[in-house]
Amino acid sequence: MKKFSVALCAVTMPFAVFASDIDLEGKELILNIRRIGLDISKTSVRHSDEYYNSPISALSADDQEFIKGVFDTALEYTHGRFNWDNSLFMEYGRTEVKPYNEPKTVNESADKILLSSNLNYACWDYDSFKFGPMARAAYETEFVPANDTDNRLKVLRGMAGFAVFDSPIIKDLHIAGVYEYDFTYGHAQVSKLAAEIGWRLEYELREGVKFATDGYYREYLDYSQYVGTDLERDLSVVARMDTNLWGDFALGPYVQYRRAKARDAENYGSNFIIGLSFNYITKFGIY
Repeated sequence: MKKFSVALCAVTMPFAVFASDIDLEGKELILNIRRIGLDISKTSVRHSDEYYNSPISALSADDQEFIKGVFDTALEYTHGRFNWDNSLFMEYGRTEVKPYNEPKTVNESADKILLSSNLNYACWDYDSFKFGPMARAAYETEFVPANDTDNRLKVLRGMAGFAVFDSPIIKDLHIAGVYEYDFTYGHAQVSKLAAEIGWRLEYELREGVKFATDGYYREYLDYSQYVGTDLERDLSVVARMDTNLWGDFALGPYVQYRRAKARDAENYGSNFIIGLSFNYITKFGIY
């Protein structure tokens, strides 16, 4: 184990000047309910005509007002230098319109299931900031295929890189290489390589008021074959202001922005959402 620790930290030697002792005996297991809530939203979508066949609902949606449900929770385990969390994120927003004497129109502006497992190793700890290598495995899919097709998004994703994590403000800030295996289309299963910068930040502005943001930027570098709906670039940003109402319930405004470029599209597709978010946020210490 000692040899493993030395090898793991060798690549981060320039940061040794900031190193301080890390409690190697501490153990903690927490159920972190990041939020369970309802979002009342208005969305604005650009160039959705070019992304009609995309398996990503946010890019193929129409301008609309809708209510979205969100479930975001994680089981977080810390033991000495290691931090391991297993999380489940789900969101779904759907609007159905039935005009008189016309077919029913169904539109999804949010449809995502993300199951992920993330492991961080703190080589260095300075003033509550932990830094070291990270690895993540994830599976992303959706509840309903986009636009009533049979092509339900299905992506296995693995990444490895370096992260700052587990501080009062920076919960995760990483840069990583990404491997994806996309089997959304049965006839075209694609392996992809990408680079990613991602973050999850929380800042308490004052007692009872907290700002939170998370997101990523992903640049795709290589593909095993050509599929026109595969993305070349992908940016996702979410920001919220949670104001405590009572107990663990909070209310506040939020914005969400998704911008991406598909291989066969001339323009970027985007989805901008602004709304009001009502959430249940808490943590349970298991041990």
